[in-house]
Amino acid sequence: MAPSSESVVKVLLDRFGQTYAEQAGIKLADKPSPVYELLVLATLLSARISSDVAVTAARELFAAGYRTPQRMRETSWQDRVDALGRGHYRRYDERTATMLGEAAAQLLDRWHGDLRELRDEAGGDAQQIRKQLTEFKGIGPVGADIFLREVQAVWPQVSPYLDERVIRAAEKACLLAHTRKLADLVDSPAELARLSAALVRMSRSRRAVDEITRAATG
Repeated sequence: MAPSSESVVKVLLDRFGQTYAEQAGIKLADKPSPVYELLVLATLLSARISSDVAVTAARELFAAGYRTPQRMRETSWQDRVDALGRGHYRRYDERTATMLGEAAAQLLDRWHGDLRELRDEAGGDAQQIRKQLTEFKGIGPVGADIFLREVQAVWPQVSPYLDERVIRAAEKACLLAHTRKLADLVDSPAELARLSAALVRMSRSRRAVDEITRAATG
């Protein structure tokens, strides 16, 4: 007997429902600094490197005080490299240190350091925001999708936002692979951000998929 969608969602949220922002210690809110921190995290998660390493590297950058584009631009390239190195983000540390500095400058010059201005300029349209995000150094389509599926927790204008990776993961979990139907399984944009993160984490392991299905059936 197949488990109900509601049961699968409950198990997913219980086991894997921490967002990447939460894991990185970002207290996400509709304010310039935490939303910028999410952009930094999305940049790090875009590389071909484990999410745990990307999250650790983000925490090191934030611990060093680089929580705003002003601070990121003002710090030296070597200081950024060193912070990334402490987070074991070593294969991409030099290139990423350069991109973080350039992206901070872009944000300051065009949107006064406030990603909410980018959002408002795009009229709150998720696809237009996605397009503009990819203009930042280090943010491609994957990074823009990561940013949007997490920021929907505090930017309800862009919700529901579920990218192709989340939709494919939903199929594996025997959930209805349709954005609106998935959104209807949770109570808020914040919970949808948690479900998105949970599905991405689950999708990395066939064993995790099987465990979720068994737990939901039981």
